[in-house]
Amino acid sequence: MWKKVEAELKKQNMSIYQLTIKAGLPRSNRTMYEFKYGHIKKPSFELMCKIADALNVSLDVFR
Repeated sequence: MWKKVEAELKKQNMSIYQLTIKAGLPRSNRTMYEFKYGHIKKPSFELMCKIADALNVSLDVFR
């Protein structure tokens, strides 16, 4: 699933750091990096909603 998030980040020219801020996660939160590097295999629905909202896309993009 991270590959789809990463593709959307590239499309929008946004960094993981910027996504973290837009998603409303604390700047010290390592969740996005853990997701990127495979430590989170199945992100929570809540996290995916925050990511989708921050990227201004539908959750369907990540299916």
